[in-house]
Amino acid sequence: MNKLLADRFEGQLGKGSMIRKMFEIGLALKEKNGEDSVCDFSIGNPDVPPPAEVKKAMHDLADKADQPFAFGYMAAAGYPWLLKQMAEFYSKEQGIKVEPGEIFIATGAAGSLSSVFRATLNPGDEVLGLKPYFGEYDAFMRNTETAYVGIPLKADFTLDMPAIEKAINKKTRIFLINSPHNPTGKIFNRGELEELVKVLRKKSDEFGRPILLLADEPYRALVYGDEEVPSVLPMYEWSVVVGSFAKNISLPGERVGYVICCPNMPDKAGFMQGIAQATRIMGYVNAPAVGQQLLKTLLDKKVDLNIYARRREAMAKALKDAGYEFVMPGGAFYFFPKAPIADDIKFVEEVLAKYGVLGVAGTAFGMPGYFRLSFCVSEEVIKRSAPGFKKAMEDAKKMK
Repeated sequence: MNKLLADRFEGQLGKGSMIRKMFEIGLALKEKNGEDSVCDFSIGNPDVPPPAEVKKAMHDLADKADQPFAFGYMAAAGYPWLLKQMAEFYSKEQGIKVEPGEIFIATGAAGSLSSVFRATLNPGDEVLGLKPYFGEYDAFMRNTETAYVGIPLKADFTLDMPAIEKAINKKTRIFLINSPHNPTGKIFNRGELEELVKVLRKKSDEFGRPILLLADEPYRALVYGDEEVPSVLPMYEWSVVVGSFAKNISLPGERVGYVICCPNMPDKAGFMQGIAQATRIMGYVNAPAVGQQLLKTLLDKKVDLNIYARRREAMAKALKDAGYEFVMPGGAFYFFPKAPIADDIKFVEEVLAKYGVLGVAGTAFGMPGYFRLSFCVSEEVIKRSAPGFKKAMEDAKKMK
């Protein structure tokens, strides 16, 4: 009688509980033992300061604040002048000529994904992707009355092509790939992506409708060493790229992202109109005006990657010295080590947390037996965590 929430929404309320629980454990530990007693690697919140040019862009924007319509509505796809700049920039980055009409400026990467899903999925469709995966994908699927099906990566976090090909069926509408990958930091190489495209073409022909290849790329700019993030747009006419400016220039709160459709996509105009309509009916209307205007001089700027690179090395050392098994991440700001006991939740919440080190169980990402660590923290915190990692490993060995 007093029920207010829809059935499909009630089922989502506990999905983020593992990350929230670690946050609460951290608060309790800090209250009990002091701020320096906790090394919190549970949340992927970019803490590296934005590039210096962001401050100047904000000052310049403030000087325009007294002008009429300075921050008013604009066309659904975004400011025309920004779309033109983005077309020039992403033509170089993606390795294929992109026109302004093939870009939609959306409300962050999450809003970009939601618009694509809303525009292309029918109830009962499936989105195939990888496992482990960003947990919000499940929520996006339920919002469209569809299902996300994760295909486990191999032990070295490469694509399992036979398993992918076997999983594709007549319900498959989208294959979703995230590179650099959250939570593993894996970058999928050109050979893997070319093989994936071959399979998608084959299966599209077999089932008589195109399977969209959707590349979720919010971490594209965060790569280390000589790593390359290949673009899917030149490889496959039914491809779409989404991304944001949250990680590359540390502006997650501005909620500005983008959708780019392949220039070779049949009926790309209809697809882009669908993205605009989906965005409108979900109530987003436009990406924030302030965020869009800030990008005028920032498209080619990045945070100081050396900071993340040093943290990556420090985290690798702490884990290696303590005896954990892990694959070195090529991008993003996560490690995804194996849990030293089978119960990853127990290891993270009871063993590791006992020593003030907070991560997130792999179960939260659809992959039990692992745990995620975010190195969006200072090197000092990472180095301070090393004894805790060692003690937790010693305890785990006694539990086997």
